[in-house]
Amino acid sequence: MDLSEFKTLTDDIRTEIGSVVQGQDELIKLLLISVFARGHCLLEGPPGTAKTLLARCLAQVIALDFGRVQFTPDLMPGDVLGVNLFNFETNEFRLTKGPIFTDILLADEINRAPPKTQSALLQAMNEREVTIDGTSHPLGPDFFVIATQNPIEQHGTYPLPEAQLDRFLFKLIVGFPDRSAEVDILKRSAELPLGADSGRTELRKVMDRKTLRAGHELVNSIRLDDTILTYIVDLVRATRSDGEIQYGASTRAADAISSAVRAMAAMEGRDYAIPDDVQALVLPALRHRLLLGPSAEIEGRTPDDVLGGIINRTDAPR
Repeated sequence: MDLSEFKTLTDDIRTEIGSVVQGQDELIKLLLISVFARGHCLLEGPPGTAKTLLARCLAQVIALDFGRVQFTPDLMPGDVLGVNLFNFETNEFRLTKGPIFTDILLADEINRAPPKTQSALLQAMNEREVTIDGTSHPLGPDFFVIATQNPIEQHGTYPLPEAQLDRFLFKLIVGFPDRSAEVDILKRSAELPLGADSGRTELRKVMDRKTLRAGHELVNSIRLDDTILTYIVDLVRATRSDGEIQYGASTRAADAISSAVRAMAAMEGRDYAIPDDVQALVLPALRHRLLLGPSAEIEGRTPDDVLGGIINRTDAPR
C-alpha cells in the first residue's frame, strides 16, 4: 500500500461513516487518526450526540469485532475482564471471557463506574493484554478503546484519575451538529419505520484486518523531521512552566502527539509532517492531560483556552 492508496482508503472510510453520523466530520477524522496511531479515545458530550453510533459504525466499516459495556456504579472488574469459573464436570477452572475480549470496546459512561473497575482497563489499554488470576491473556493487536462520558450530570460519578486519562491519546469534545446536518438527520429518520434503530444500518466494509495492518505499517514508515519533534517538545514543555497550569503534560503526551502527527500526515497523503499537523492535534492530545491552577479556574479558563495561548506563543518551525 502506498500513500495515495492509503489516503483514498481513509477518505472512503470517513465518507461511509459520515453517511450515518452526519455533521461530525472533524470528529470522525480524529477518531480515525487515533486508530492508525494505535491510541485510545475519550469522547465527552451530552446524550444524543451519536457517540455510541460512531463507535459502532467505525467497527462496521473497518470490519472489526465490537463490544459495549455500560459502566454503572455496581460494575465490578470481573464484569469487564471475565472470571475463572469452576467446572464440576471436568474439575477444572475455565475462563469465562468478559466483553473486553474484542477489537473495539465501547466503555459507555466510564465515569459512572468506581475507580476499582475503571482501573481494570489500565493494563488492557497500555499493554493490550489482561491478567486474570495471575495469567496473562492477549487482547490482539487491533484492540482499541472508545470511552464516553457525559459532562452535564456529575452526581454519582467518579472522575477518571490522571493516570487513566494519560492512557487516552485524544479527548474529543462531541458537540451538536449544525442546523442543516440536524435537518438531514431528521429526514433520514423520517424515511424509517417509527421505532427503527437508524444505527443498525449496514455500512459497506471499506477495510479488513489485513488492510488495517498494512495501514499501520505505512504509518510506521513515516519519519518526523527533527524540527517537528523539537516543536512538539517545546509545546509540551511550555505546559509545565505556564503560570495557569498546575501540572503540565508528560513525556508520554509528547510521544502521543508525534504518533498522531505521523498518522495525520499519512492520511493527508504525505510522507512528511508540517507544523499545521502538530497544531491541529495539540488540543485533543493535551486537553485531558493538564490540571489548571486555581487562578485559571477562577477566571473560567478552559484547557483549550490555555493551550491556544501556548500555541500562539511558541515559535513554529519554518
